[in-house]
Amino acid sequence: MKKILLTLTLLLGIIAASFAQCGKTIVLTSSKTNHVDATGKLIGSDDQPVVIEINKAAFSISVNGTQRMAGIVKTYKCSWPVPFKTGNSGIQGTMKKDGKDEDVMFTIDGKNGKIALGFEIKSMPNDRVRMTPDKFIAKP
Repeated sequence: MKKILLTLTLLLGIIAASFAQCGKTIVLTSSKTNHVDATGKLIGSDDQPVVIEINKAAFSISVNGTQRMAGIVKTYKCSWPVPFKTGNSGIQGTMKKDGKDEDVMFTIDGKNGKIALGFEIKSMPNDRVRMTPDKFIAKP
């Protein structure tokens, strides 16, 4: 009986930690971004600091300390069995570009502590952003 209670307690703790990450504003920072086409072929890269902030309601992207994009989140799927190390998030939203709404999608994947972020504006499938964040944290 004690083993069952201990196992349940550990499982609930892991689940609670996973949901704790998913319910917070996350911040990803990177010093380099890669641009790929629809096939995944590298078409360019930028060496500049990027900060991406995402929560369940909104997102923003800043480059060199200047906000470049911002929008609202429509769907937010999040599952991180090991917070900030192993799991994934899928975020879909909209932002204004040239006066019209643009659909956007973020994917964040973690495997054994290695994080990868993808960002795509649906109307621009041949210029997708890929980056390996230097930092991936919850905003205090």
